[in-house]
Amino acid sequence: MISILKAVVKAFDEAFKCYAGRLHLLRGGNKGYAPIFEQVTKFPGRMAAMAKSSDLTGQPRAGKEWLNGLCRLIFISDMGDVLSDEIDFQFLKEEIIDVVSSPAGKRHLWLWLTKRPQRMAEFSDWLISQDIPWPDNLVAMTSVTSKSTCKRIEQLKRVKSRFKGISVEPLWEPIMPNLDGIDWCIVGGESGPSAEPFDLALARSLRDQCQQAETAFFVKQLGAVPIENGKPLKLGDSHGGEWHEWPQDLKIRSFPDAFYTMSPLAPSYAHEAIVE
Repeated sequence: MISILKAVVKAFDEAFKCYAGRLHLLRGGNKGYAPIFEQVTKFPGRMAAMAKSSDLTGQPRAGKEWLNGLCRLIFISDMGDVLSDEIDFQFLKEEIIDVVSSPAGKRHLWLWLTKRPQRMAEFSDWLISQDIPWPDNLVAMTSVTSKSTCKRIEQLKRVKSRFKGISVEPLWEPIMPNLDGIDWCIVGGESGPSAEPFDLALARSLRDQCQQAETAFFVKQLGAVPIENGKPLKLGDSHGGEWHEWPQDLKIRSFPDAFYTMSPLAPSYAHEAIVE
């Protein structure tokens, strides 16, 4: 029975590389999930409810020390992409901009990741036409996985946001992105039964590029099949997320210094990359 279940999970994983797509196969229709992944579904009020969460500034994060000193970080649209053409800008303004700008929302740092940075830029232009500023605590981000998707970075730069970031996860091949104007870079390998190998030399190359560009660099995970010097690196964690198992020079989880001053409750101080 277990082997059959593993085979089914592997088939799902191979059919849906997107983790959100895989989760919808199992949880579609449940709270927070569209009936099917392909169906654009609105969840009004969800962000407003999240904004009421307690601020975590100054609270130690057990097991996640790299978050110490930060306010609460909240990802937007983690199970889909709200920048679908089917979602109108007025809805985005009311459900995202108004919430992030509210007294409760200002206590948190919101990370808005999209594969449609061009539409995010169009939304940014629409806000300007309405005399509405992009909130400083709303980080505009896009996903980059290959050379062909690096063009998204230039589209992202059109967004009138204070902070911009890229999520390079999973990283498929060597890239040399234009990091000018990019504040934060997250990198990681792929997880799941059919995960592609992740050559750690790619992470090191991107790390060096970020250092040169003065872009904060954050290694999220090494994935299920990390490769070190041409050979698989055996790790206990199936996602490669336990950083105590990582090579010393990749134990880096840094944020832009300004992230530490975003919450009204936050003290002002610079932060260095976390390396054991």
